[in-house]
Amino acid sequence: MRVLVVEDEPLLAAAIAEWLRGETHAVDLTGDGGAALERLGINEYDVLVLDRDIPVVHGDDVCRQLVESGSPTRVLMLTAAAAVTDRVEGLGLGADDYLTKPFAFTELAARVLALGRRSRPADPPVLRRAGLTLDPARHEVFRDGRYVPLSKKEFAVLAELLRADGATVSAEQLLEKAWDEHVDPFTGAVRLTILKLRRKLGEPGVVETVTGVGYRIP
Repeated sequence: MRVLVVEDEPLLAAAIAEWLRGETHAVDLTGDGGAALERLGINEYDVLVLDRDIPVVHGDDVCRQLVESGSPTRVLMLTAAAAVTDRVEGLGLGADDYLTKPFAFTELAARVLALGRRSRPADPPVLRRAGLTLDPARHEVFRDGRYVPLSKKEFAVLAELLRADGATVSAEQLLEKAWDEHVDPFTGAVRLTILKLRRKLGEPGVVETVTGVGYRIP
């Protein structure tokens, strides 16, 4: 999934990003509400992890503008305020979930995953196609019962291909979902990852190239 983290405490922001990347998500970071709105206007995010008390544009206003725009991005609001009235107010602004600081990173990751599932058509708990089985929760892949060890990027790319249910996924779409905003759009990262993925999945090949369009698992 593509996640935007908006947190003005640099150490906490970096820790959140590192943890979520460890869960195979593509993560972008910013520390103020103005920059967050700019990124939200350019990129498509599945989940926004939003600190409520941020500079330039307050988190409440970021959330309100996002909801009013009709964006499908789900919002997980973070705050140090633990009172019930604060949580109710945050949810009333349109946030989908609310987490008070300090929090466990495992809980944050679980909430992000749950929100991401709500931002797109529901996936089955385990993705299956062409003899492949991918378990998002366990980060495991099997082909015809054989365990296939994959890197985080290979796992993320395969998950997007399986979610497409036989449809073709362009390289641009894979970059959008599996890499962060710092990736060079003209890079060969997608092609190289597909090459490595094919090698690990073995023969006969299951990932097809649709010339000029992208990739698919028929």
